[in-house]
Amino acid sequence: MKGLADKPGYIIELLEGGATLEDVIDGRICEQALVEKSAFVVGDLGALMRQHVCWQSVVPQLQPYYPVKCNSSPVVIEVLASLGLGFICANKTEVSLVLEHGVPPENIILSGVCKQLAHIKHAAKNNIQHLVCENEAELSKISRLHPSAKLLLQLTTKAHAAETSMAFGFSLKSCRHLLEAAKELGVQVVGVTFHIPSSCQDLQQAYTHALSDARCVFDMGMDLGFNMNILDIGGGFTGSEFQLKQVESAVRPLLDAYFPPLSGVHVLAQPGSFYVASAFSLAVNVIGKKMVARHWDSITQGVNSEDTEFLYYMNEGVYGPFSCKLLGNSIAAPSVHKHVRCADGVYPSSLWGPSLDQLDQVVERCLLPELSVGDWLCFSNMGVCGLEEFTCLSGSPQLPVYYTVSTCEWYEMQEAGVALDSAMKNFSMVQYSA
Repeated sequence: MKGLADKPGYIIELLEGGATLEDVIDGRICEQALVEKSAFVVGDLGALMRQHVCWQSVVPQLQPYYPVKCNSSPVVIEVLASLGLGFICANKTEVSLVLEHGVPPENIILSGVCKQLAHIKHAAKNNIQHLVCENEAELSKISRLHPSAKLLLQLTTKAHAAETSMAFGFSLKSCRHLLEAAKELGVQVVGVTFHIPSSCQDLQQAYTHALSDARCVFDMGMDLGFNMNILDIGGGFTGSEFQLKQVESAVRPLLDAYFPPLSGVHVLAQPGSFYVASAFSLAVNVIGKKMVARHWDSITQGVNSEDTEFLYYMNEGVYGPFSCKLLGNSIAAPSVHKHVRCADGVYPSSLWGPSLDQLDQVVERCLLPELSVGDWLCFSNMGVCGLEEFTCLSGSPQLPVYYTVSTCEWYEMQEAGVALDSAMKNFSMVQYSA
């Protein structure tokens, strides 16, 4: 594997002979034994394929549109585009990225609550027809800059409003006025989009309210002469097959009642973290250590006491790949890479980034064996963390990414439409054996 990072394009390590993702992580750590210990990411392309197969088997009636903001890694975009997904883009940069990977304009939706004028113009220039709109000010901008646009009206939901004080979208009460304004301006409205957060506890009630309201908007739009044919039920998919089945159980009978197949309505969804969360793992190095005690007179050095607590400082923190922590998301406790003293027991521990900032706490409290400076920690499910970092992973020597896929999953991806000679044209394949 030596020197692979110097090759142009992206590197995919093809796993053979029983090699696993853990073997790749271990190999990369061993490479850094005598050099600067830098954090790195390993991406499992097979996980993207497994999640796609799961989606198709559980909710085949929902056309997946991937929100690029979740993880804009070019490799992710290429694979998902090859699998036939549509894309939700929040800005001009995301639109350009998706177009570069051969996604047709009709499979792109420009979202964003308050879109910049340049982004609307860019969409019009590139024939991106479908735009999300939530208020009259946005409608006015779109009518001037992109009069041929086809709008999806952003409907607010009780579930989303309960989660945040910055609720977006229009209410059912105000939708008639917005539809009439669009009619007056000559802008086409073709559907409705809404969002149910993954934290929602009562999916049945949340989707019942949202889909009932969406049906009312469709009826009002049709009364005004609009061709209402797209329903986007948004995101809120955690990545768990169990949770996906819960959503399917709540949504299927409601769709059959309000938007049956014979209605001709195309039903979309936005599985972002569902596809990418489990596909990326982050390995970080412990660069500092501090032992503290709640009661100094009762602390015994080296003994597993409840009074002993360790603070570990890592070479990456919330101002890097753990930036989602600043948005209120929690980070699960990591695994310890090949720690050999498990018999010593575990201690209350907290994990910090390198900035010495009080906000730079990655994990507030977890149980770990006593670590030493130089030890490695592996965080799984990092596909939607550190969005800015993941955007430029391949070009960053400080935080490189290594993509992997097993031989059998690679063949499955090719059979599903991910062709080595087209979609993967920027990739170099290397073999990795156990």
